Amino acid sequence: MARKRRSIAGQPAMITGAASGIGRSLARLLSRTGAPVAIADIDEAGLKATAQSLPGPVLVRVLDVRDAEDQRRFAAEVREWLPALPGAPPLAAVFNNAGVAVASSVLDADPDDDEWLRQINFDGVVNGTRAFLPILVEQDLGVIVNTSSVFGLVGMPYQSAYCASKFAVRGFTDSLRQELRGTGVRAVTVHPGGIKTSIARSARVRKDPTGAGRTPDQMATEFEALLRTTPAQAAAIICRGIDQGKARILVGPDAYVFDTLARVTPTHYYDIMVRLEQRLRRRPA
Repeated sequence: MARKRRSIAGQPAMITGAASGIGRSLARLLSRTGAPVAIADIDEAGLKATAQSLPGPVLVRVLDVRDAEDQRRFAAEVREWLPALPGAPPLAAVFNNAGVAVASSVLDADPDDDEWLRQINFDGVVNGTRAFLPILVEQDLGVIVNTSSVFGLVGMPYQSAYCASKFAVRGFTDSLRQELRGTGVRAVTVHPGGIKTSIARSARVRKDPTGAGRTPDQMATEFEALLRTTPAQAAAIICRGIDQGKARILVGPDAYVFDTLARVTPTHYYDIMVRLEQRLRRRPA
């Protein structure tokens, strides 16, 4: 007999990358439903601003997701925090959401930049999953939600490190999902398209990888001109998808385009994307 799904609204959740973007919007959306939220980020100032905007109970933790031991300590803190909440509710959702970007050709890539990105985007997800999964398994209840990307569906030029990390998140979470079959715990992969966050502004860019001589600020401005989905919209789509029992959540109309092209034309999708991008740039924002 299939288990009845429970909504995550009003239920405790843990969110990394909560100082801005999708993570902040997830915290705000869930907190407005009455959910206690444990939020974490390496950006202390941004994390504090998020906490101050939440109407409900919050546990705040400055955290570098690359540190597996500190992730385990944070999980222990959350485990102690839950019984102190009214009704001692179980942990309903774990959002491994922190992420960064690098723009470079493979030929000119800085290995340190690629390693920095990998440790945050992939190791951070693995560390968070391993730290919090025991809580969910003991409850036999809850959902692990790992943020991949549309760049975890297709490979894009000058995004080799980012794509590799997001494909890795996708594979890791898909494997975990199969291991959890028959339990009350689920694993969900999120594939956001272009979301209006600060990720492009905080990306590591040594030089314009196309050779056009653009500054990092100019590159970020051009990228942001293509974005159509707000973090608040993304958070709503993600939470709705979780409640609907989806195993994979596509966020934004462009995510559906990426997903379709990856299936229909797995080797020539980029030629089509270039033409679509040119048409999109001619449209008003």
